[in-house]
Amino acid sequence: MLQIKVYSDYVCPYCFFGEQVLEKALEGMEEQVQVEWMPFELRPEPTPTLIPKGDYLQTTWENSVYPMGKQLGIHIVLPNVSPQPYTHLSFEGYQYAKEQGKGEAYTHRMFTAFFQEEQDIGDVDVLTKLAGEIGLDEREFRQGLESRKYKEAHQRALRHATQELGIKAVPTFIIGNKMVRGLLREEDMRRLIKQELEA
Repeated sequence: MLQIKVYSDYVCPYCFFGEQVLEKALEGMEEQVQVEWMPFELRPEPTPTLIPKGDYLQTTWENSVYPMGKQLGIHIVLPNVSPQPYTHLSFEGYQYAKEQGKGEAYTHRMFTAFFQEEQDIGDVDVLTKLAGEIGLDEREFRQGLESRKYKEAHQRALRHATQELGIKAVPTFIIGNKMVRGLLREEDMRRLIKQELEA
């Protein structure tokens, strides 16, 4: 079984693209591969998060994100959640989802909620509703967030990413023994996965 680990942040549009590209690249090989999503916070507290109406996001989306979304055939919008949410709570929720065997479904729902529906994924009520939508127990999920039960597991995962693996940007894919920084084209990702499976 080939292990693929994907380091991403839920407010990173390229990570959402990466999720979609990986899914397509894996077609027909799903049984031979295990994908695990790993947390990485681009702007952890107290670093200020970005303002959607600010020049940086407007320019980046106009010149890069929207053209790439069009090319990949992925509907994406710059969410009008201002400022952008911190993602530590959504990632603590991910630790619960992973425990329940729903880590991939949860990750997908975070991306679509933020980049297609403009939902505030830093808000406990929003997160709880989204967790319920993928079949998680809303009461347990909310309790986990409010008590910060998964804070240490999340911090441990972050430390592993930054201190042990030296990850500085997302998306970063670890496919078997190969580390890939940034977004690959679907055919290149597929080729690399096949190479690692054969190895």
